[in-house]
Amino acid sequence: MTNQTKSQFIAVASITSELSAVMVVAKEISLAAANAKAIAFRAGDKAKGFQPITDFINELAKETIELVTNINIYALVLYRLTVDEFQKTTAYNKFELAAKMAGDAVYAKSMQGPVDHARLSMQDCQRQFKRDVSQLLGQLEAVMHHARAARVIAANSRIEASQAGEYLQSLQAVAESVDKAAHTIHDNVQRCRIALSIYRNS
Repeated sequence: MTNQTKSQFIAVASITSELSAVMVVAKEISLAAANAKAIAFRAGDKAKGFQPITDFINELAKETIELVTNINIYALVLYRLTVDEFQKTTAYNKFELAAKMAGDAVYAKSMQGPVDHARLSMQDCQRQFKRDVSQLLGQLEAVMHHARAARVIAANSRIEASQAGEYLQSLQAVAESVDKAAHTIHDNVQRCRIALSIYRNS
């Protein structure tokens, strides 16, 4: 296995791990939204401004979960492409070695066709990997956008919570959990982007 293939396997595996963590956090945000909705309902007019925010939080969590689910599919495709590329690279190297060993043998020239075909097949796989990496990076950017939006929502939540009287602490805790979750998602996705970015232009 080449160093390139090893690093691709590692990158794809690390992405899968990071995305699993993002999924857990997104589900926690969804739970926080449900808790906030219940608190805002009990608070009534004191948390009137907070009630629509809970819908935003819940919608954001759902969209993030959906995005991550789609990204996991892309990650699986990348894994399969890496396996395919490894097999095709191995085949190409063997054909090339056989052609060199044939030297000036009578049928040596007949090896050129399979060598060329194996090389083109390998290169096509490499190009497909880069295309899929670019698409995956676009999907990851969408998750980053959601994380940034969650931080804005958390800031607005703090403002609205400050007017909720005795429910202030409960709603502030929701705002803090959303903000913390947004930070976590941002950091995890950023690590995914770093792991992949080297393949986009390689």
